[in-house]
Amino acid sequence: MGNIWGRTFRITTWGESHGPSLGVVIDGCPPGIAISPELIQRELDRRRPGQSALTSPRSEKDKVHIRSGLLNNLSTGMPITIEIFNEDADSSAYEEIKDRWRPGHADYTYEAKYGIRDYRGSGRASGRETVARVAAGAIAKIILNRFDIDIYAFTRSIGDIHIRNVVREEIENNAVRCPDPEAAKAMIDLIGRIRNEHDSIGGVVELRISGLPPGLGDPVFDKFDAVMAAAIMGLGAVKGVEIGDGFAVASKRGSENNDEFIIEHDRIATRTNHSGGVLGGITNGQEFILRAAVKPPASIGREQKTLNNAGEEVAITVEGRHDPTIVPRIVPIVEAMAALVTVDFLLYQRVIEGFR
Repeated sequence: MGNIWGRTFRITTWGESHGPSLGVVIDGCPPGIAISPELIQRELDRRRPGQSALTSPRSEKDKVHIRSGLLNNLSTGMPITIEIFNEDADSSAYEEIKDRWRPGHADYTYEAKYGIRDYRGSGRASGRETVARVAAGAIAKIILNRFDIDIYAFTRSIGDIHIRNVVREEIENNAVRCPDPEAAKAMIDLIGRIRNEHDSIGGVVELRISGLPPGLGDPVFDKFDAVMAAAIMGLGAVKGVEIGDGFAVASKRGSENNDEFIIEHDRIATRTNHSGGVLGGITNGQEFILRAAVKPPASIGREQKTLNNAGEEVAITVEGRHDPTIVPRIVPIVEAMAALVTVDFLLYQRVIEGFR
């Protein structure tokens, strides 16, 4: 049913936006890993709503509850279960539109597939579902830290406002998680105007992973970049992904696009990184770079035209608590999915290397 991810490090997520709780079961975490609930909570706090005036005012503490798989904060090798309770769900705003399909949302397609849908906050079609992914991704990050693999993401653009500089220390210093302070101010002003117009806006998130060893990924169906793209595209708001130079390669010559090999600090490297750290679906040891196009949130306060489930033309205005943009909040979610993909490939590769 599409709720399971991974081969070696496997997660199963569950729960709905307005249900009693959401959570994840993690299978394949190696034993003996020191797992701090505080580190998981820190990642959940980065994702949760109500962080600033630019996000949904829904007030969720997203407190982490670890139900299994740990003993004295050490992983036992058994399944790890994490639960997060919904404490501030308000389904009343959805009663008036429960029979109407919101433009740009999954209302119609869920009903077409299952014949029934959870209209309360969109059920599992809601971004609320990603809280479970972030919890699992936090554990994946803990494992990757042992191998000095570093993952971070940031807001590259919102609307037509693009960054000019990347200062990593600035990412968590502003409400839009932008590494360029000047661009951040302009983005915040734009989002404020969009919210006042009862509308929403999209943007681009960039992901970077350094410290990857060469050799991760399989050369045919499970390429590192292909699986990573699928994981990021599996986020409901992401409508496009590019890796390395992405679509820009379509206008280049091979002599411009090829990354020449060199020796740097006594190891094999490349002079440039147009490929984004992957060759033939396998990591080459260079920095992995991905950019994700994030659509504007579909739930907006402007009146729109739609159909109800009887096929009649009706008007719809979506009330309730919604983000005018989800770009800043999706940053830690992109990181989480990247960590899950990376740790899965890393553990799988260690099995392969054990038979050499």
